Amino acid sequence: MDIKEIQSLIRFVAKSGASEVKLEMEDIKITIRTGSHGSAPETTYVHQVPMAPAPAAPVVAAPAQEATESPSKEKESADDDSKYITIKSPIIGTFYRKPSPDKPPFVEVGQDISQGDVLCVIEAMKLFNDIESEVSGKIVKILVDDSTPVEFDQPLFLVDPS
Repeated sequence: MDIKEIQSLIRFVAKSGASEVKLEMEDIKITIRTGSHGSAPETTYVHQVPMAPAPAAPVVAAPAQEATESPSKEKESADDDSKYITIKSPIIGTFYRKPSPDKPPFVEVGQDISQGDVLCVIEAMKLFNDIESEVSGKIVKILVDDSTPVEFDQPLFLVDPS
């Protein structure tokens, strides 16, 4: 069981309303307890046995979206985006464009950024994590709305490195 599967299980348990779930497999035992009043779930790893690397998981296609553009426009759009660098979320949490509600956003579309500039904040378990740019360039597109949940490895920004 990899970290993505565990994170998915935690989200499922939190949404289900169950107060405690125990999962025991050959190589791992997990107990997930949710606190009262809708607080974040608490995960306890009871025992994990080392095992050989798991085979690669099959790739699951994303659900088809309704076509709002012609297929040729979608292909051109995808080709255009391929020249940009995608900055992805390093953690699961809530995406915020501003350091606080009364402050301006960290970055805007068209703004030049440098390596190390803070692009956004992701809140995970009551901790606010600054997400810094690993590249220099210009922000082309912001792919996530403010105050929305993001997944691990979800694209956040498109940056033109030229």
